[in-house]
Amino acid sequence: MKATPLLGWYRGLAIATGVALLVFCGFMVAKYGFGRAEEVTTYVAMLHGYLYIGYFVVTFLLGQKLKWPLGRLVLTLAAGCIPFLSFVFERKVAGEAAERLTAGTGARQPAGV
Repeated sequence: MKATPLLGWYRGLAIATGVALLVFCGFMVAKYGFGRAEEVTTYVAMLHGYLYIGYFVVTFLLGQKLKWPLGRLVLTLAAGCIPFLSFVFERKVAGEAAERLTAGTGARQPAGV
């Protein structure tokens, strides 16, 4: 299997989505707990939503490339909606994917002419 830029995109979007979700949770506490930052909460929610769409697409494509079973794919997709879980999955998936992708490239060597 060849190395793919999807892994880099996945790592970046997993971290960005996780950070945006944590910021969003903080703004939700401010909005509903203290009656503050009502307008900003909407924009932070939209930011997390846009980042999650990118995370979803890249994770789906990476899962297809790595031939994940359906359950693993669904759990990894859901990790972008559960606080802190995207960071855990990012570390786990990045290690496994890097290992599988580099192992696949070293296995085949072009024949010398």
